[in-house]
Amino acid sequence: MTRIGVVVFPGSNCEYDAAAAVSQLGATAEFVWHSATDLSDFDGIILPGGFAHGDYLRPGALARFSPVMEVVARFAEQGGAVLGICNGFQVLTEAGLLPGALQKNRGLTFLCQPTTLIVESTKSVLTRLATRGQELRIPINHFSGAYTCDDATYAALEANDQIVLRYKENPNGSRGDIAGVANMAGNVVGLMPHPERAMSTLLGSADGRVLLESFLSVPVSAG
Repeated sequence: MTRIGVVVFPGSNCEYDAAAAVSQLGATAEFVWHSATDLSDFDGIILPGGFAHGDYLRPGALARFSPVMEVVARFAEQGGAVLGICNGFQVLTEAGLLPGALQKNRGLTFLCQPTTLIVESTKSVLTRLATRGQELRIPINHFSGAYTCDDATYAALEANDQIVLRYKENPNGSRGDIAGVANMAGNVVGLMPHPERAMSTLLGSADGRVLLESFLSVPVSAG
């Protein structure tokens, strides 16, 4: 059975949502405290949403120095699947595992609402079971979720098919309507929307399932 490590920083608050979602899909989820130095038992790692280290300085700026991030970087280098959701995406950019950065939303407004995403690439661990052009209804819940990068980085993202998800109607001022990006290898992905909160039509949408099912499919063990 697939084993997923859900990293918990001081201030994380979506770890139970992430664990419940992957467990619903048949995986075994285990919480990993941010001081951990061994991830060899896991097939994939999730950095969940929240306010790691209180978002002091800026979201993810302190979390990048947590001991676990050195191990997450090594796990990713060895081909392990890594997913950062919302605050987890911010941590991955601060740690240099994904390009670009997340800045405050347009209008300096906290956003908590459903959004429609468009699958731009299926060359990632998060989208490999989806269809290019597929529309997904996934909620957002963030204040600093506008993706930004310089022109050279943006050109590289497009050229290398690293933009995995875009907003159909941009809610936050994100450059190029970007909602999620991957690294060059496609095994590290970050997105601001919360797929773990879109697991059932009873709660509004089950469109998050295809993303998390992708993440859990054919995992590559690392450590």
